[in-house]
Amino acid sequence: MNKTNQSRRQFMATTCAGTVAAIAAGAIPARAQMGKKAGTLAILGGQPVRSKSWQSWPVWNRDAEEEMISVLRSGNWFRGRGTKVSEFEEKYAALMGTKRCLATSCGTTALLVALHTLGIDAGDEVIVAPYTFIATYNVVFLTKALPVFADTDQETFTINPDKIEEKITERTKAILPVHILGLPADMNKINAIAKKHNLVVIEDACQAWLAEYQNKKCGTLGDLGCFSFQNSKNLPAGEGGAVIGNDDEIMDRCYSFHSCGRPYGSVKRTSNYPIVGSNRRMTEFQAVILMSQMERIEMDADTRLENALYLTSKIKDIPGIIPYKLANGATRSAYHLYPFRYKKEQFDGIPREKFLAALKAEGISCAGGYGPQNKDGLIEQALNSRGYKRLFSEKRLKQYREENHLPDNDQLCKEAVWFGQNMLLGDKKDMDDIANGILKIYENRDSLV
Repeated sequence: MNKTNQSRRQFMATTCAGTVAAIAAGAIPARAQMGKKAGTLAILGGQPVRSKSWQSWPVWNRDAEEEMISVLRSGNWFRGRGTKVSEFEEKYAALMGTKRCLATSCGTTALLVALHTLGIDAGDEVIVAPYTFIATYNVVFLTKALPVFADTDQETFTINPDKIEEKITERTKAILPVHILGLPADMNKINAIAKKHNLVVIEDACQAWLAEYQNKKCGTLGDLGCFSFQNSKNLPAGEGGAVIGNDDEIMDRCYSFHSCGRPYGSVKRTSNYPIVGSNRRMTEFQAVILMSQMERIEMDADTRLENALYLTSKIKDIPGIIPYKLANGATRSAYHLYPFRYKKEQFDGIPREKFLAALKAEGISCAGGYGPQNKDGLIEQALNSRGYKRLFSEKRLKQYREENHLPDNDQLCKEAVWFGQNMLLGDKKDMDDIANGILKIYENRDSLV
């Protein structure tokens, strides 16, 4: 990052912090005063708060088209004959502040490469966060290990470190925290637990590009960090992923495994394929798209941060609306999604689904987030398979089922509300629309009962 951009980001962060402080002191109105003057709710036939659309995503840079056509015409479409993937790896490692980067075909394959390379094997156990996308624990099942869920901290939306140690057994080999929605997990506590029990830490940073914990980039705080570049992501290429790390030997093994087990670096040529491997490679086209998207990632991240802080200041005092809280040590979210908790008790008992429908009718895009992933049918399918019955005793599987209760995560799944990252790429007027939509529903909540 150059000094100009760094100075801008420092100034912006200071300005945003000052804005929040001014609001708290009463110098700036904390929220719009809309109330019943706004009229009938849109879901009941009234005029919506917002009629215009939100920022579309992804955004293509036309300047990159010449480079894409050049790769197309060259015929060098895979990394073995091209240079673009390697170029992207160097640039992404520099952006994240890590020594090495390995580009993969998607975020799921990045996680699979990391788990395999760090020795997670059939019959092992991995502590995982339950408030996450399915890929986080699917990859553990694909490794024939057992994903053991530790409960969620409802305030931070991330794994609760105080719930991890009670889940550790003699088979536990790793902790897989997730910086979900771009919100950093409490890595100091997680790493301390891992060190105490001699466990590896693989960060699922698939939604956390440029998020920071103690001013260090998420993905650089464990043994390996994994990212996704799927179409919806803040750094998109349709599909794509990356593993980052600072240990050359580990990263050499990652490379070898992701390229069919071929020799690479410290993985010596004892044969044509000295280790078991698979094809998890990124294409040259994906790399070109990513390098183009990287030109805007820091600017977009700053915009999301500024708008997220402003939005929080506008909605935090509305009864029943509880914005996310950064975990201890977390210094910056990536805001892949902006979350808050909806307390229906403050809205005269209106179910979240009805609140979401009313908010959408006001022109405010929103979603209810993840369900209780630890109760997904695929878990029972895995536990009842021949393989898992061979790998784990009947007693262990019975215990696993009995302990697979996560009350805090269950509650969060009932209350969470999300706004997409593209909504945070607008201006303050767009944030005002969001706040006014929520406030309008609160002030007219009796009409929805």
